[in-house]
Formats: sequence, structure tokens, C-alpha cells
Amino acid sequence: MGLLPSLNPRDILPVLRNPEVFNDLNEEIYEASKSTTGIECVVGLESRGFLFGPILAQKLGVSFVPARKKGKLPGEVISQNYELEYGTDCLQIQKSSITKGQKVLIIDDLLATGGTMKAACDLVTKAQADVVLCLCVIELVGLKGKELLDKPFKSLITFD
Repeated sequence: MGLLPSLNPRDILPVLRNPEVFNDLNEEIYEASKSTTGIECVVGLESRGFLFGPILAQKLGVSFVPARKKGKLPGEVISQNYELEYGTDCLQIQKSSITKGQKVLIIDDLLATGGTMKAACDLVTKAQADVVLCLCVIELVGLKGKELLDKPFKSLITFD
């Protein structure tokens, strides 16, 4: 993962332009998840969690579930409102996408203040499933977002 430590925490998109680095990053994500046993589902947070979540789910041999902003998913949904530093928002999953008691890994590209990840944890809990790991590529430690979480958390790279 030679190039990844030099990532700009505000722009992960250059990784996508380099197939070798993107592959390396996906391998690191997979390695970080392997120590968590029993993962049955990967939930990816809109929108950059959609870049890593399906690949991780495929490597783990489990389902992928997108968590989207309000009004973007068809069918019956479960919703979770949450506070942001600049207002409120809503995260949704399709009601039938996660089953009761399922062990869920939640993935996103960045953990900043933690509001979206916390909302995703609450959403999975509302679906009566268990969050076994919250995983981010980058954590901005100075914003103390992981302090909001009461679930296991890992990040691959940290920035102050």
C-alpha cells in the first residue's frame, strides 16, 4: 500500500484512477475485515461506501446493501434521521435487505464527525441486525468521530 499513506483525506478519487493502487486498497480493506468473524452482510454508505462495499462483499461471499439518502431507494424502506454539524439528514435501507440477527459490517471512505456512521449503526439496529464492525479507509482523528460509535471500529489511515 505504498501510495495510500500519501492520500489526501479530502479526495480519495485519485485512487480510482490507478488500478493497481485501487486493487491494493481493496485488498487492505479485505484484510482489515477478516479478523471479524461471522460477517453476513456489508452495508455501504452513500456514496463512496458504494465504491468499496460491493467488492468487499464479493470477497467475503456475502450480500451488499446500499444505505442511501432519503427517497433514493425503491420499495419499502427503514429510515434513520440524524444530526449533522450543518443540519439534519436521513439514511435509508430497503426493509427486506437485512434480516433479523444478521451480522453486518458497515463501510465508508471517511470518518469525520461520525454522524453518518452512527446513523448507519442505528439503522442496522433498527433492522434488528448486529453491527460487528464499522470500517473506514480514512479517519480524521481530530474530529473525534469514533467517540460517537459504540460498535467496533477500524480505519486504515488516520490524519490529524
